[in-house]
Parts: sequence; C-alpha cells; structure tokens
Amino acid sequence: MSRIDARLASPTSVFRPTFDVRSEFTRAVAPAVSWTRRLKIRLLVTDTLVLAIAMAAAVATEAGIGTAQLVERGITGPALMLVGWILVLAAFRTRSTPLLGIGTREYKRVLYASVMYFGAVATGFVLVSGTAPRTMFVIALPAGTAGLLVTRWSWRRWLNRQRMHGNYLSRAIVIGDHGDVSYVARELERTSSAAFNVVGAAVFDDPESPVSGLSRTVPIVAHPDRVADAVGRLEADSVIVASTSRDDTEFMRDLSWKLEAQGTSLVVAPRLTNVAGGRIQFRAVDGLPLLHVDPARYAGARFIMKRAFDIAVSALALAVLAPVMLAIVLAVRLDSPGSAFFRQERVGKDGRTFSMLKFRSMVSTAEDDLETLLPQSEGNGVLFKLKNDPRVTRVGAFLRAHSLDELPQFINVLRGEMSVVGPRPPLQREVQKYETHVHRRLYIRPGITGMWQVNGRSDLDWDESVRLDLYYVENWTLYTDLSIVWRTIRVLFRPVGAY
Repeated sequence: MSRIDARLASPTSVFRPTFDVRSEFTRAVAPAVSWTRRLKIRLLVTDTLVLAIAMAAAVATEAGIGTAQLVERGITGPALMLVGWILVLAAFRTRSTPLLGIGTREYKRVLYASVMYFGAVATGFVLVSGTAPRTMFVIALPAGTAGLLVTRWSWRRWLNRQRMHGNYLSRAIVIGDHGDVSYVARELERTSSAAFNVVGAAVFDDPESPVSGLSRTVPIVAHPDRVADAVGRLEADSVIVASTSRDDTEFMRDLSWKLEAQGTSLVVAPRLTNVAGGRIQFRAVDGLPLLHVDPARYAGARFIMKRAFDIAVSALALAVLAPVMLAIVLAVRLDSPGSAFFRQERVGKDGRTFSMLKFRSMVSTAEDDLETLLPQSEGNGVLFKLKNDPRVTRVGAFLRAHSLDELPQFINVLRGEMSVVGPRPPLQREVQKYETHVHRRLYIRPGITGMWQVNGRSDLDWDESVRLDLYYVENWTLYTDLSIVWRTIRVLFRPVGAY
C-alpha cells in the first residue's frame, strides 16, 4: 500500500510530515504569489499612468498652457491629489484578487472609490479655502475614472484570454461529499473566468470513486482531514470547501488554522444554485458567520428603471435602424413570395400571450411544413431546431446568422410585451412541456437577447438553456443588461449557434 493510500485508509491516525515545512510552503505559495503580484503591479502602473494623464490635462486646462510648461506653474497640489487617488484605490481594494476577471464589483469599487475621494477633496478645499479647482472635477474626475474603467476592462479581456488557455489560474483542491465536490468541479470547469483549476479532491464519502468534471476526472488526493498535507505536494494555493462533515463541527476552524500556517486561501462554496452575489449579504453574529440571501424581486423601482431603459433603447434602435430595416424588407420580398414580416404567438410575462414580430426568414408555408420536419429535429428536447432547415430562404439564412430577423421585436419592446434583455420568448407548445420550476422563466418579460443568446444559442442543451434563463430571472441587474447588450453586439459579428 502506498503512503497516500495508507493515509486515506486511516484518516484518524496521526500524520507526521516527511517534508521540510519551509520548502513546501515556498512551493505552495510561489505560483499564486507570482502571477497575482505581476498582475497587480501591471494594474498599478496603468492606473497611475491614466490618472497622471487626467491630472495633467486638468492642470493644463486650468493654466491655459501646454503640458510642457506645467513644471513652471507648480504641480505639487495635483501630484498630491494623484498620490491620494492611488492610495484610495488601494484602500478600497480595487485590485483585490477575487475581483479580477469576473463580475462587476471591480468596476463598482473603482467608481465608488473615485467619487468618494473627490467628494472628500471637494469638502477639504471648501473648508480650507472656500473654493475648489473646477477643472479637477470637470476634467480629472470623469477622464480619470473613465480611463480606469477602460484599462481595467482591457486587462480583464487579456486575463480571461489567458485563463482560457490555462494560465493565471489558482490551483485548487475541493473538499466535501462526493456529489458536492463533483458539482463544484463541473461549475468551475464550465467558466474559465472562475479562475480556479481543480487539481485534486478530498471527499468524506466514497474515496475510491473519482470525481467527474465536465471533460476530465479529478483525482482523490487526500482525506479531508489531511488536505493541508496535499497542498504542498500539489502546489495548490486554494482549498475550496463544497460541504463539511456533519459529525465534526470544528472541521472548518481546524482547516483554516492549518491552511493559515501555509499561506493557502480558504474558499467556501455554499451550494446556493441560481443565486448571485448581489443577493447575498454576509453578517457575523458573535463569531457566527451568517449568509443572508435576499428574496428575488419581480416588481419595484428596479423594474421601473428596466422599463425606462427598454423604452429608450427600443425607440433609439427603431429610429437609427429604420434604413436597415427598410432594406431588409425589400430583400425579403424580392427573395421569396410572401410578407416581409412574420408574426407568431409567444408566451410572455405571467403566461400572457402576444404576437411577436420578426422578419420572415423562411418560406411563407413554413408553419404548415413543420409537422413533416418534427421527426428530424436536432433541438434540445423541447425546442425544434434543424441546422439545414429546408424552409429557410437565402436571405433568411443571412438574417438568422446575424440575428437581423429579430429587429422588429423592438416594436414589441416599445409596446411593453418584451424587454431588450430577458429569457427567450417561448412558444405555447414549449410552455406546456415545462417542468414546474421552469415556469419561473415567465416571471419577467422575455427579451430580444439574453443569457442564452450570448452563450451558444441553439447549440445549448435544454438544461443549460433553462439554467441560464433562471439565473438571469433570479439575479438580473441593469449592469447585467448592459453587459449582455454589449456581448450581443459582439456575437452579431461572430455568430455562434445561430441557425
């Protein structure tokens, strides 16, 4: 029996380390320290350059001279403000490792830190001298903040491309019951921006059975009681707890102490499916950590803002795209006989039906021909899809590939039947096949675009389509909508799964 097998077979025995603690500590933390430190230094350099340029522009405007003469005018005040801005960004932890590469919290912190800093600076100037330099607030603040957001976005794109190729990932060991560990391993593998590469697992039950990820098997590397020993051996820098032993209430405390001695991060992954960070609040009560999960809301001020956003975007889109839509009408009519528009009954918010508009991309007899094609469906079980659908016209194939056939749906948005972003609008026959929980997709208005459109569209299986739509319904924010709209524009030029 090997040493590892012996440890697994006897989890309660006393383990005596056979390696040098100092060397193993260095090996364990070096990979993480290396890439996180390099990335933070790069962010610090670009942040400083952006803010220096914004400050220089403000001073040059104030003095009415070129930037080459700034030294003659004195730059001590702006330099101190620049240093203060950099320090505030650090104090608000805008370069914190968990923020990098995923979510909107990084951008929110940058924005909040900048506004708070200039609010404090303005107050100080008013109290001391009674006035404040206007250009600092008219030029430096908006230019510097915008520059920070743009450079952070650029670094994020670079980082996510690196992570797609297996770089800049934290090596992690996942602890828990077999099912929970498998779930976490699959979810982390599904999204490269999650920033974890699962290199091993430690399970409480069934240690002989390997953990199955999406595309690979994760080996069992230790018993949970001895996972700290495996950290050094595998050069892991994070331990993720998917679940804990029900018989050992002090497991988490003891594990945190062991990992603390090695400089290893401890991450807890509560299995709260379809719950995003915006609905989760942390609260400590006399040493008892509590996670508060806010209920999902489907009315109120946020939905008033969403409706205002829909009206503004749809009205602007119809005005700007009117010439394009007219050209599409002519192309459709010339390509095949029939109306340029196609109307179909779809199910909207709260199960109410409406007539959804599209540019016709199929022959005019498409609905009558559907029954003969149903046996050939390549869809995901509920949806009918056929890659080489014979009903699609030549112009229709182009329109569908670039989602141009959906432009008339901005009229549905203006009417209040749809939203710019939301779940996919289903057919009545699809709703009739829904399981009970899937009906939650109907709690909000369906969208022209959504999570399904920017994550593979027709290539998604049914379960994944449902998961994405339910996640959006439960957790949407205006930031999410803006992100999806931006990603949709990119997808239009690089269509994936559109047929």
